[in-house]
Amino acid sequence: MNPSTVIGLLASLLLLFGTIWLTAEDAAVFLNFPGLFIVLLGTTAATLVSYPLSEVLRGARMLGIVLRRDDDGVQGLVEEIVKVAKLRMQGQLRKIEDELDVIENPFLRTGIQLVIDQTPVDDIINLMEWRMSRMRAQEQADAQIFHSMSHFAPAFGMFGTLVGLVNMLLNMGTGNLEQMGQHLAIALMTTLYGIILANLIFKPVAVKLERRTETRVMLMNMALEGVLLVREQRSPSFIHQTLNSFAAHYDDELLERPGNESLI
Repeated sequence: MNPSTVIGLLASLLLLFGTIWLTAEDAAVFLNFPGLFIVLLGTTAATLVSYPLSEVLRGARMLGIVLRRDDDGVQGLVEEIVKVAKLRMQGQLRKIEDELDVIENPFLRTGIQLVIDQTPVDDIINLMEWRMSRMRAQEQADAQIFHSMSHFAPAFGMFGTLVGLVNMLLNMGTGNLEQMGQHLAIALMTTLYGIILANLIFKPVAVKLERRTETRVMLMNMALEGVLLVREQRSPSFIHQTLNSFAAHYDDELLERPGNESLI
């Protein structure tokens, strides 16, 4: 499981329950099913109207990804490319074909197959860059769904607030304070639920997915660079050093502050 996600969830729970425990005489007042129903159903409805059902279902499956442990697989990718390069230099194309069944990365597997087929370099670059752009567009669309939900949730929280206030005002003439209190609770809790869902669930998930896409694009660029080096029949040691430098440079770019001030 992803450590940062677990820590974030624990901190969120500590914030919510700690705040309730320190400020409320009765914690049960913060549990309002009508208010939660309004926000969840409204957000779901708006999302389904905005996006095709297939994209919404795919986005829902992405929730499991943010809980997984971070594993960029850089070293495994480098080792697979270097192994193929060694077989290529030895002229063992049959063993390279056998190695394709072992390679888990489908993007790298495609690139190695293109090398085996003696595909021109320009065609390799065009095909693999097209696959990269398609993957980036798909995953950006997944993240955009959660960005949209982070806007919908507070909006329906305000919707619930207006409904609760209208119902409360209509009951003012009856003098029924219990009913007025129930309507006021719905009015306030829907706004609270909308803010919590937007800022502790939907928006963080979107940012997490975007960060995952950046890492995957880096890996695909590394795989493309490695495939091209294998195609050029460069030495395995040169490929190993080049790809390690590629990964290190990428990490440095991510750690660099504005103004070219490095963190390390």
